[in-house]
Amino acid sequence: QLVESGGGLVQAGDSLSLSCAALGWPVTNFAMAWFRQGPGKEREFVAAVSWSGDRMDYADSVRGRFTISRDNAKNTMSLQMSSLKPEDTAVYYCALDSVQIRVGLTTDQAQYSYWGQGTQVTVSS
Repeated sequence: QLVESGGGLVQAGDSLSLSCAALGWPVTNFAMAWFRQGPGKEREFVAAVSWSGDRMDYADSVRGRFTISRDNAKNTMSLQMSSLKPEDTAVYYCALDSVQIRVGLTTDQAQYSYWGQGTQVTVSS
């Protein structure tokens, strides 16, 4: 089970941190990612971190503003968001790769087999 937390209502330019906790079993060997779905939009890739934590990938729209990280000892993943914009408003989901010890990272939603319930992030202008 993946459980997200940390969403909320902020103003443009503010920062916010999201967390994702994996409960019940270790996810050390699996890459993890954040996706988001804005109002009236399809779900889209935001950021991913490798199973080892040493490789990251970001959507162009958040690169330089968001930072993904993980703590395998705590079975958690985080997304630090800064310089938030109204277009960042969305439900944010954490997801777990379906492949153990994948070489590289994937932005393909179909490659992620477990999903959290989502946490709402609203950025006002």
